[in-house]
Amino acid sequence: MEYENDVVTDISVTENGKVVFAPDVIATIAGLAAAEVEGVSGLAGTVMEGISGLFNKKSMTKGVRVEVGQEEAAVDISINVNYGARIQDVCAAVQKEIKNAIETMTALRVVEVNVMVQGVTFDEGEKVDKKKEKTEIETRVK
Repeated sequence: MEYENDVVTDISVTENGKVVFAPDVIATIAGLAAAEVEGVSGLAGTVMEGISGLFNKKSMTKGVRVEVGQEEAAVDISINVNYGARIQDVCAAVQKEIKNAIETMTALRVVEVNVMVQGVTFDEGEKVDKKKEKTEIETRVK
């Protein structure tokens, strides 16, 4: 049995009307897809998104901007990457996952995915304690 992988870009339904996707829907799909990529520690938002987070507004679209047309979508996303991950590979995987998720779920054609790396994060176990490191060096020298 052979499966077709063609993405249908005609999202209008001739008899019952048409389907329109809100930008927040596309942004949510993009954010969830990016969060699943190995090496991504989280999405990075703007200062205003950080302030809105103070008021318990949980947003799956933090750090994601989208432009949605009738047949196409473009995504800008800001991420934080885990220390030690190869940033180029992580960004390429993010682009691929977002494109695949949006095209599969909505049948919109993704024309671009721009990834901005806003920061590098450390696991708690990897943090370097400067005081402890300095004390250990001084102890070894004595």
